[in-house]
This record gives sequence, structure tokens and C-alpha cells, in this order.
Amino acid sequence: MKKLLSQLLAVTLLFGLLGCGNASDRTSGLQDGSALIYGSGDYTRINPAMDEHGEINALIFNGLTAHNGENEVIPGLAESWEYDEASCTYTFHLERNVKWHDGEDFTADDVKFTIEAIMDPENGSENAPNYEDVEEITVMDEHTISFRLAAPNIAFLDYMTMAVLPEHLLAGEDMQESDFFRSPIGTGPYKLARWDAGQAITLVKNEEYFKGEPDIDTVIFKIVTDDNARAVQMESGELDLALLTPKDAQSFEGREGYSCYDMQTSDYRGILFNFRNDYWTDNRDIIPAICYAIDRESIVDAVLLGQGIVAYGPLQRNIYNNENVERYDYDPQKSRELLEAAGCTMGSDGFYERNGETVGFVISVGVGDQVRVDIAQAAAQQLREVGINCTVEIPARVDWDGQMAYLIGWGSPFDADDHTYKVFGTNKGANYSGYSNVMVDRYLTEARQSDDTAVRAEAYDRFQVELANDPAFAFICYVDANYVADARIQGISPDTVMGHHGVGIFWNIAEWTITE
Repeated sequence: MKKLLSQLLAVTLLFGLLGCGNASDRTSGLQDGSALIYGSGDYTRINPAMDEHGEINALIFNGLTAHNGENEVIPGLAESWEYDEASCTYTFHLERNVKWHDGEDFTADDVKFTIEAIMDPENGSENAPNYEDVEEITVMDEHTISFRLAAPNIAFLDYMTMAVLPEHLLAGEDMQESDFFRSPIGTGPYKLARWDAGQAITLVKNEEYFKGEPDIDTVIFKIVTDDNARAVQMESGELDLALLTPKDAQSFEGREGYSCYDMQTSDYRGILFNFRNDYWTDNRDIIPAICYAIDRESIVDAVLLGQGIVAYGPLQRNIYNNENVERYDYDPQKSRELLEAAGCTMGSDGFYERNGETVGFVISVGVGDQVRVDIAQAAAQQLREVGINCTVEIPARVDWDGQMAYLIGWGSPFDADDHTYKVFGTNKGANYSGYSNVMVDRYLTEARQSDDTAVRAEAYDRFQVELANDPAFAFICYVDANYVADARIQGISPDTVMGHHGVGIFWNIAEWTITE
């Protein structure tokens, strides 16, 4: 208790410093080796069961399984497991003597509660498709639990990395609105000490962490939503670690006191077409023309400064990638030919018209992500050059049902089922485009229900061909994750392929150290 009080006192002192730093007055928590300050996006809640993304989740929670630096499945809260092929049943044997941050015992009932909450359609979890083949969950004793599936799903062990939540604090609570998600309790290496809304979330180390006490006492997620501000605060020493834009990250290369990590990701960007919008009911057939009009290579060079690759599909960083699909290589002439073949005629203003209406649409981009804004602006300019009147807007709030298009990002470094089945499958939890294609559904189901590598490879090949022929997105690029850190932070794994939003850098945070 005395140590926790001293940690909280240190946190309070750090907060007194966070608002008053400048380039000549370094305010970093690394001054005394006790704290690490990370430049974070904002959080309105920490709810891993309902929301897939959140870098902070890995510090507070654990799943039954985890991923190592090679993105392989390893034990988490489960020390071991076995699979019965005849009944499609996974049985997990849980670690003993694991405590929640409030001191209560972790048991198999917590696991059952969490997965059933995600599966419950009333809760509206975007993760629900990951578990839709679960037919029965059986708690055999406090430390043993089994899951019987309707069919083989080799991705299931990946999905059991899902953060387990405490039943004793959430039973009967609203899984979307509970106050728990603003004061979360987990089993992870760090526990919540303080949350100043819109300012910072402070975590202190869990001295009783079942995998070993972390070395760094305090981790502060300082809320810095603007990309440019993160670079400025990294420069002034107000931050110790941040994900920066390629341009900003380059300014730290080779500088004393900083380490730069240009990390590969499975994270792609593209234009999501909102098929719930009536515009695409009438104009879905011109999407291939849109795809041919985008000069992806120039966007990678000019916007990403070469820190990424051209995208043509969702599995390019996966063993099941099909390189032989239609890539829609930049061909403005072909774009115009397809538009004219569809009955579009050039108007006096330099834009095509169809049925008396100008051919064009608006790309929406989320607030605060300058790289996405720049990608969208570059693509819109290229589309205007071929005669498609495309513009960009940055709404305060995303209107998933009403918008025309969105500069989307997805991608997973894990099993191919992740970020395909639930993103492109009809009516699945993360299908924000309203896309529906019977053959895509068929091939994704075939792939997830087989544990035969050859069968899966053929199904994913066909899925990618069908998706290219009937695009849900105009794929543009994969973005690297450009992290900059205080050079005294040791233990960051530079070769790990990051996930969407660059998530994954904290996978081994409990092993990080700060050198003098």
C-alpha cells in the first residue's frame, strides 16, 4: 500500500508538470525512471469486448491466449489447452492464483461471462462474428473451461486473445454504457490510477501481476489527438513515446536521445463505399473506374514518404495473399473508357454526367488523422483529373449510414479470418459499408470452417478474386507505423508487424526497462 501511495504521489507531481513544458524544460517522466508518457488518442471508454481497437487494452487486461513478437499464439490467462477434433471442442486450463486489480479471484466464470456478453446480439459488439460458431461454453471447474464449436475454426485461438472482463463487476450491467468502462478493472500488468477526461489516463504497475511485476512504475496515456501536436511534444520532451506521421518521424532520424522505429503493419487505407447510400445503388458499376483513377504509388511516395506499400487487397501481409488478382493499377485512360461505357458523358465543367447528374461523391475522413486527410485529398484530386467530382469533408462525427464514402482503415497481422469475415461478410459486426456479396460470404465461410491449409488457401484465393471484381473498397496503401521513443526505453520489439492503427507495440510492456 505504501508503494502504491508513493506511485500515486509521483503521478500527481507529473500532472503538475504535464501542462507547463517547453523545449528547454524537459518534463518527461523518464527523468527519474519512474514513468513513461505516451502520446495517445482520446478514449471515451475502455471497453475491449465491444470495441476492437484500443492500445491501452493490452496494459489493463489479459485474454486466455496472447500474441508474441512474431504474432504467434502463446498462453495468456490459460496456461495450456487442447483441441478435440471429433467434437470441435477447445478446453482451456487456466492459470491459478490470478487476481483482478481489486483483489478478487479470476475464474472460468469470468471467461464464460465475457464471451457470452460479446455473443449477445443485444449488446451490439463488433467482435461478435469472431464467436458466432460457438455452440456451447462449459465451466468444468474454477480453472477449466471448454468451448464447443459448430465447425473447425483455426482462428479461434487468435480470438481468445480477447480481454476477459470481471463478472462480479459487470453482471447485470449495460455492456455499452456501464460506468465500469470508465474505471476498468483487469488482470493485466497495469491498473488504472487516474483518468482525467480529455487530458490523460494514468496507469500504475500491478505488483501482483501473475506473469511478473513490470519494471516501469507508471505509464501515462497523455491525450494528444492532433498529429502535429504529438511531434511538437515529442520534441519538447513532454512525451516519451508516440506514433507520428512519416514526415514528423523523419525529423527525429539520427538525433541523439531518440530511437525511431519504422515498423511494418497489416494496416491498409482505402475508400469505403457506403452501399446504404442511394448514390451507389445507381452508380455501383462505376467503382472499377474509380479504382483505376487512383495513382497509389504517388500517394505512397508523396504522403507516406515511401513508408508503406501500394494496396490491392486486404491480405497482403498474410500467408493467404493472392498476388494474381486485379490490382487496378493506375490507368486514367481506362477509367475514362469505363465511365463512358457506362453511359457517362463529359460536361462543360470538366466532370462527367450521368442521367442529368454530375458523377462525383464526397469522402469523409475522421478528425485528427492528418495522414488519412492527405491520402483522401490526393485521391480526390486524382479522381477530379479524370472527370469525377470528388471532394473531402472532415465531419465532427462519422455518419456511417448517411455518408457517401469514408477513408477507411483495417487490417490484422493474425489469422486471415480476422478483419475479413466480419468486415466483408453480409451484416457482420464490422461491415460498416453495408457491402453484400453472396460469393464473398461463401468463400469466407469455407475458409473459416476448415483447418486444412490447402482448402483455406483456395477459398481465400477465390474470395480475393471476387472482392476485386466487385470492390467494397478502393484499396490505396498499407501504412507503416512510425514510432519515435526516448532512447532510454529498452525492450520495444522493432520487427513485430503491427496491427490496425499501429496497435501492438505494447505486447511486451511488462518487460520494458528504462536505462539511466
